[in-house]
Amino acid sequence: MRARRMRHPTPRPGMSFVAAGGALLAAAAVALAAYAAHAASPAAQMRLYTAAAFAFGHGAMLAAVAPATAGRCARTGMFAMLVGSLLFAGSLALAAFVQAPTTLAPTGGVMLIGAWLLLAIDRLGY
Repeated sequence: MRARRMRHPTPRPGMSFVAAGGALLAAAAVALAAYAAHAASPAAQMRLYTAAAFAFGHGAMLAAVAPATAGRCARTGMFAMLVGSLLFAGSLALAAFVQAPTTLAPTGGVMLIGAWLLLAIDRLGY
């Protein structure tokens, strides 16, 4: 019996950028968590750990899934996930580092929720 070769879909335009952005987001998350563990004040630690958790989870997912994303709904969700992660985690990190307000975190959070909903819609075939 011959083994079937898996065909990998050709990355869609822009999805390589999203995948690379996700990998960079995950790398930044590791750095944020290390900083939180070793150098941050106790008041800043919780924000940095939260930012790191969201950035790492969404960044890793983008790096892994974005290259194979074909549907329009899913591609839109991938872009929304990248921007939402940057807004959410970035807002929390800026608040921890320079006491900036976290006014962009809710927008980022809503974008993340919307991104996951778009992925669900795409996977259901709508």
